Amino acid sequence: MMNILVTGSKGQLGSEFRSLANDYPEFRFAFIDMEELDLTDFPAVHTFFKNNDLDYCVNCAGYTAVDQAEDKPEKAFLLNSDAVENLAKECTANQVRFVHISTDYVFDGQTTKPYKEDDRVSPQSVYGSSKLQGEQAVLKNSADAVIIRTAWLCSKFGKNFVKTMLKLAAEKSELSVVDDQFGSPTFAEDLARAILQIIKADNRNMRNEIYHYSNGGIISWFIFAKQIVKMAGLPCDVKPVNTSEYPTKAKRPAYSVLDTAKIKRDYGLAIPEWKTSLWKLINQLKDTESND
Repeated sequence: MMNILVTGSKGQLGSEFRSLANDYPEFRFAFIDMEELDLTDFPAVHTFFKNNDLDYCVNCAGYTAVDQAEDKPEKAFLLNSDAVENLAKECTANQVRFVHISTDYVFDGQTTKPYKEDDRVSPQSVYGSSKLQGEQAVLKNSADAVIIRTAWLCSKFGKNFVKTMLKLAAEKSELSVVDDQFGSPTFAEDLARAILQIIKADNRNMRNEIYHYSNGGIISWFIFAKQIVKMAGLPCDVKPVNTSEYPTKAKRPAYSVLDTAKIKRDYGLAIPEWKTSLWKLINQLKDTESND
């Protein structure tokens, strides 16, 4: 039985691993969050790895407040880079396979075709820069790690765009959403299952690799919001606006579609289209609401 450590276990992706654990009896999971283990404290991380028999570490932890990172760069780099370096070093020292989650924000968004893993990186925000530095820490300190860049993460857990749109559309008759930023949603349950499939397929010959994962399809935030409202059956009118009409502290990539051909090829993944997973998520949220 493989022992898998999941960090950031109270976030969207970490919570999905918790939810799916019973579906994978061949794995024994350990879930930790910053309250249980401060990943920025190297002696504490060292002691944890020394005292626990682990085969894999899936790092879902990180500082994800994109706009706040502009005001708190030290905190962003501490969690997204320094903590990652601590994990990478201990994974290497203890022969633990490392799966690290990164982001589309490492790119500048100034293209019109999906980003491949080896395309030039050029983050435009503190958040993106801190995540890129985390990637570099993994590659420097690991020999058998997988970095998975993802984008537009959504889940029945935590805060995300789908849940925000559902809440606002239930309260308002009209919403304005940017229509000039393009990407692909990633449903956290799909990503968690993909990571577990990668772990299942690993024959202990894993080498440092970067992969991209998001659901199929290319849309704007406006199209995404319109579909969310439609599937939920809410009588709210969604209107398109330009990014210039909705200024944010941190610059968002105008185009951050990720090319997922490599991960599909290497691991035989079948990645669902975004509408399929959105429908599933909305029904999950309805079930959760009816059970409250």
